[in-house]
Amino acid sequence: MSTLYSKASPRMLSLLAAGLLAATALTGIAVSLPVTPVHASTHAAIDPSRGFADLVDQVMPAVISVQVKFANVAATGTDGSAQPMPDLPPDSPFRDFFKQFPQFRNGQPFEAPQPHGTALGSGFIISADGYAVTNNHVVQNAEEVTVKTKDGTEYQAKVIGTDPKTDLALLKIKSDKTFSFVKFSNKEPRVGDWVVAVGNPFGLGGTVTTGIISARGRDIGAGPYDDFLQIDASINKGNSGGPSFNLEGDVIGVNSAIYSPSGGSVGIGFAIPASTAETVIESLKSSGRVTRGWLGVQIQPVTSDIAGSLGLASNQGAIVADVTEGSPALVAGLKTGDTILKIDGKNVADARDLARKVAEIKPGASVPVTIVRGGKTMDVTVKIGTMPAEPKVASAGGQETPSADNSLAGLGIRIAPAQDGAGVTVTGVDPNGPASDSGLKEGDIILEVAGKEVHAPSDVRDALKTAGNNRVLMLVRSGDTQRFLTLPIGKG
Repeated sequence: MSTLYSKASPRMLSLLAAGLLAATALTGIAVSLPVTPVHASTHAAIDPSRGFADLVDQVMPAVISVQVKFANVAATGTDGSAQPMPDLPPDSPFRDFFKQFPQFRNGQPFEAPQPHGTALGSGFIISADGYAVTNNHVVQNAEEVTVKTKDGTEYQAKVIGTDPKTDLALLKIKSDKTFSFVKFSNKEPRVGDWVVAVGNPFGLGGTVTTGIISARGRDIGAGPYDDFLQIDASINKGNSGGPSFNLEGDVIGVNSAIYSPSGGSVGIGFAIPASTAETVIESLKSSGRVTRGWLGVQIQPVTSDIAGSLGLASNQGAIVADVTEGSPALVAGLKTGDTILKIDGKNVADARDLARKVAEIKPGASVPVTIVRGGKTMDVTVKIGTMPAEPKVASAGGQETPSADNSLAGLGIRIAPAQDGAGVTVTGVDPNGPASDSGLKEGDIILEVAGKEVHAPSDVRDALKTAGNNRVLMLVRSGDTQRFLTLPIGKG
């Protein structure tokens, strides 16, 4: 059996250290049962006190096992180069941990197949003419895809399109036969709702487990648009791509990953919500790819400290750390330091929520964006662009250590003018000082202090003297990204 690990997010690193596994198995046993080609969705909710057999009879004909043969793809790229590490901070102690696992390719939660290997996953049919859904990590780099229905019949299938960012893929079964199918639920799932998961665990064929939705909105670090349902129905390796149903027989989620210290289910599984899956699959069906809206900003969450520094009533929203050159945001006049509270009339909970909302907006649409700038709330209109395949980032500028040096001992840093004149470079950090506690590192470039541009150590000192809050907000550039952080004032 193989073990598949998902890309880590900061708050999920402890889970990943124990083992976050995508649910795909490499071997399996086919199970042959009769099937009748009908629409697989029920018309009335099942009474769970009477069991789930009627529901299973309805939906099982639409659930398929997916067998994949892979091309000669190893854990390195096709050119022999090593694949990127997960998106972890350079000084993260978990970087050495992840170096053990060559399957981390582009940060996606799948294992790089062995040369000419095979894998088994699950899937489900969504139309009578044989379109089917599975996970991207099940079929990525597939040389040949075979699906098997409940009656044991095997069909060749074509990969129509994949979306690594949501771990979804669309298949088309190569047959003129009319297939049983299920549909995505249009109801918002609730924590505590019953869920019935069907899939191909360990290659055993159609297997049913039941449970409830344990949580919503889980971010497991699998991609930039994580919004997983957490379910406690048993999910194991081989369930990847299989459906989770509500009591009406509609798909509420696509099973994608499990948390497990041992490789088996411990009652913590993750499913891609139907609302996300349906939108992605429709785009893949129409064009073979997913087109997402693009704003063109680097954003970060509004922490309580940042909210206090900006005079915000709460830590809702997302703060703009940088604006990309030539982006819709720049054209609309958005600036570094703006806090985005709403987009298209919808409240923004945090930075990840903003990213999801922007991605869902149709490119070319003009939408209002509510921001706070300099303590004032205002609206700007942004014409949403199309997300480029390789999003641009702002130029990082020079970072060579200048010869001049000054000390802010109270903050625990030494600074010097940046070589290109944009900001001041941090040339030293006391590991026990407040700057280190706030995340400032040697080599970082401080661009703004309390909303004022700084170009010399004296500018930093002056800004600290005039700051009016207990903590001062700084705009800091690290490599090719910018972020805001706060430091206690009166100590520099």
